[in-house]
Amino acid sequence: MAKTVGDQLWEKLTAWGVKRVFGYPGDGINGLLGGLNRHNKDESKQIAFVQARHEEMAAFMAAAHAKFTGELGVCIATSGPGAIHLLNGLYDARADHQPVLAIVGQQARAALGGHYQQEVDLVTLFKDVSRDFVQMAAVPAQVPHLIDRAARIAIAERTITTLIFPNDLQELEAVEEMPRQHGYIPSGSGYSFPRVVPAEADLRRAAEVLNAGKKVALLIGAGAMGAADEVIAVADRLQAGCAKALLGKAALPDELPWVTGSIGLLGTEPSWKLMTGCDTLLMIGSSFPYSEFLPEVGKARGVQIDLQSRNLSIRYPMEVNLEGDSTETLRALLPMLEQKSDTSWRDGLTEDVRGWWKTLEDRAMQPADPINPQRAFWELSSRLPERCIITGDSGSHTNWYARDVKLRRGMMASLSGGLASMGSGMPYAIGAKFAHPDRPVLAICGDGAMQMNGMAELITVAKYWQGWSNPSFVCMVLNNRDLNQVTWEQRVMEGDPKFEATQSLPDIPYARYAELLGLKGIEVSDPERLGPAWEEAFAANRPVVIEVRADPNVPPLPPHITMKQALAFAKSMAGEPELGGVLRNTVRQVASAILPGGS
Repeated sequence: MAKTVGDQLWEKLTAWGVKRVFGYPGDGINGLLGGLNRHNKDESKQIAFVQARHEEMAAFMAAAHAKFTGELGVCIATSGPGAIHLLNGLYDARADHQPVLAIVGQQARAALGGHYQQEVDLVTLFKDVSRDFVQMAAVPAQVPHLIDRAARIAIAERTITTLIFPNDLQELEAVEEMPRQHGYIPSGSGYSFPRVVPAEADLRRAAEVLNAGKKVALLIGAGAMGAADEVIAVADRLQAGCAKALLGKAALPDELPWVTGSIGLLGTEPSWKLMTGCDTLLMIGSSFPYSEFLPEVGKARGVQIDLQSRNLSIRYPMEVNLEGDSTETLRALLPMLEQKSDTSWRDGLTEDVRGWWKTLEDRAMQPADPINPQRAFWELSSRLPERCIITGDSGSHTNWYARDVKLRRGMMASLSGGLASMGSGMPYAIGAKFAHPDRPVLAICGDGAMQMNGMAELITVAKYWQGWSNPSFVCMVLNNRDLNQVTWEQRVMEGDPKFEATQSLPDIPYARYAELLGLKGIEVSDPERLGPAWEEAFAANRPVVIEVRADPNVPPLPPHITMKQALAFAKSMAGEPELGGVLRNTVRQVASAILPGGS
């Protein structure tokens, strides 16, 4: 049997090191899937197909694979609606600079332009999310070259690329040897990352700025992942404190006394003080979007390190911009930095951090009806297994994850950062588990995201978990019967009371649903049961859903409350349907920051 284009695709991707593809079948890609089936008969070069419940989830899983491995993530979908479904997950990967290749089917070439069933202009559709490379193959001779370009561009530029295959093309005989004639392009596979370091003159300029500073602040993001030793060395040399953007939460362990934690609305009070009090800012591998949480312009000198020039000086007017790899750049910069002997700045930060952890504990232990959501996260930290991977969703639970969870060395964690999409927690966890089947994985989800798509993806977990070398997979659902993050935004940002028609959610028995799928379910409505419940979940011999019955009226207090926010909150109380619970919990949370053990 002659080798087809559908066969050739998987051979080329194997040459690029691809071991897994996430997707959902359809007749628009039958030729490609037939090729994969034939390809996998050779056990030495198999590419596993992971069947998601929805194409959007497949794209999220591919993004997670890229995040937790550094490798190319690959997703596949059929023509028309299947291709359309990929987009949200692909935009998530693009926003967080992850290399993902999307493979989609298309109607037969002769039918294009004929208003055929499921005919969509896919090149136009994907042109924005895959703006760096999107192509539809027209003849077999194109295919090897297109695959090589799509893979190389995605990896090298940490971006999204898309290849579109008309269904009739997939079954044509592949061109394996390119004729040496005009218009035919031979190509090859493979890519190695270069060593990217700024010029020495720029490094010396940066060192001059940092050496002159008396109150140096570091802000690190996902671009500092893998550079923990270098960040620590630079911070110690400069006697600096360090805040973390949400995607950089796992870049430094939270046990370091000068790490102030997250920044922004989901951030900590010590991070707020760090940014408002510093005279020098060193930003490493972060495009943190909210400039109002950075130093006031003109109050601090700035140095920024980023591998992508497009991210330099876009949030704060930096005095020195260093385009380079974080690890390599910090190593080159360190010998030029002077050891600071004055420890008063860092000592003050350390004291702030120590007091903040006490405040968080006091807040977590405040009573609520029935469970204070913060306590679920406070009880989690000390029970996190070594080398665990945490994936988060978008919602009020993200506040508690950002502030209360203490990550240690060797752990990994991520969520939808730039896009902040709901529904990412479960597919991220599944992608992480396939990438690292030996490691414990925890998905942190709100009930809104769980109803949106998490419950469907539990079916994916049920389908595959027995093939994982370590069955430890835990999904925590914060069940507060409310789209809570938006509810609080209505109150604090708009000055409106909770709009029950849009915000209230059905009360679903998530733990019992897990049991229906053959998984383990744990429901917790007593705060004293939280610690034992976490221990039981991580010790289980199968995946677990731990459902926490949380109070929706515990406020996710920002690190700094503006007068505008306070006035909006006061205004919203006039028609608030849950006035008593909101006021009672708000008083407790604010008091705990002023009076230890306040209630």
